[in-house]
Amino acid sequence: MAKTKTVFVCQNCGAKEPKWTGRCNVCGEWNSFVEEIESAPQGKRASFMGNAPSKALRLSEIKTNADARMDTGDGELNRVLGGGLVPGSMVLLGGEPGIGKSTLVLQFALHNRCGKVLYVSGEESIAQIKMRAERLGADNDDCLFLSGNSLETVLEHARAIQPDLLIIDSIQTLATDAVDSIPGSLSQIRECTNALLRFSKENTISTILIGHITKDGQLAGPKILEHMVDTVLQFEGDRQYMYRILRSMKNRFGSTSEIGIYEMLQSGLRQVANPSELLLSNRGEDLSGVAVAATIEGVRPILLEVQSLVSTAAYGVPQRSATGFDSRRLNMLLAVLEKRVGFKLAAKDVFLNIAGGIRVSDPALDLAVVMAVLSSNIDAALPADTVFAGEVGLSGEIRAVSRIEQRISEAGKLGFRQIFVPLGNKKGITAPKSPIEICYVSKIADVCRRLFG
Repeated sequence: MAKTKTVFVCQNCGAKEPKWTGRCNVCGEWNSFVEEIESAPQGKRASFMGNAPSKALRLSEIKTNADARMDTGDGELNRVLGGGLVPGSMVLLGGEPGIGKSTLVLQFALHNRCGKVLYVSGEESIAQIKMRAERLGADNDDCLFLSGNSLETVLEHARAIQPDLLIIDSIQTLATDAVDSIPGSLSQIRECTNALLRFSKENTISTILIGHITKDGQLAGPKILEHMVDTVLQFEGDRQYMYRILRSMKNRFGSTSEIGIYEMLQSGLRQVANPSELLLSNRGEDLSGVAVAATIEGVRPILLEVQSLVSTAAYGVPQRSATGFDSRRLNMLLAVLEKRVGFKLAAKDVFLNIAGGIRVSDPALDLAVVMAVLSSNIDAALPADTVFAGEVGLSGEIRAVSRIEQRISEAGKLGFRQIFVPLGNKKGITAPKSPIEICYVSKIADVCRRLFG
């Protein structure tokens, strides 16, 4: 009989101590130690790489799996995964509670084109899953459902069904009898993920794991969980808005710069093929403090509406607030306007918002932010048919940005007639097919003279 011993494991970082302590010496977290029974290993673990070679091989001697990527039936999900789901891969999907992770995965399972699907839920009963499926208005005879949190039961059904896709909702609810601890503990998550990974690779079954996140926005469980899986997806968005963004944080089979955009409706999540049209809400109205920016997310050009409000500080200390934009970068841009352009904003409140609840980190957004602030400061509306794309430097210059032709083309498709771009991008622009007028500028003062006189 294998010997057992009791250890205390930090639920934040996985550190082990022989006795309970109030504060973890590794990560500094308080009251994070939980008592667990640790069993000695009973034998050598089997390799999860089913047909692993017995000797080292040259690259030319290795036989690859010729299976093509599986079409998920979801264009946005295909884009984020890099063209589809790779057979035998393991995907981890994380997000805040109530953001729509289960809805996204259930909708994908019911509309999938990957073949037979086994959907395992440890949080809902079969009847509750059916209620959600009826709300989505979809059905699929190739999708089988199982409710339970026993890893052994899940693997038994998966071996009998042999699905093409296995979905676990969620990995924190799964538990195995081999580990004597509560579901959701670090050891349970680690062992269950290890077993599912071996099963997935041996049988070439794609697996999607839904993971909870902590209050800090990190995936709950050991950090090694993100290293074990092939792809890590983050489903994010403000629940006060209708838009959701699916980001790739790690992808062994594709790019990590792609995003997918969805719109949350009563009937489920709707793919947003052209987000620019939806994010430009008040186009055509003469409103001060509103500017349109041509940004790039991954390889997709998106036009966003930047809103700003500048007013006299009511309580003596001016406020700086930004939603969807880095507040430190906003402070830097305001300092540039104060020092280089001559606009006195030190005694004024400045509020900035990216319409639609979208968060953007593209530096080309700087020029639109600056023009929105100046427009609100002098209370003069910018032309409704004008777009901005450019990075602002500390000396007030407008620096070149990447993929300028894609930005110009997207603005032309949506009917804009004028776009301000950095002078440094002039050499990289070939004869544009779009009828839009391109204005090359090198300093913020040049844009102000063109628009405000």
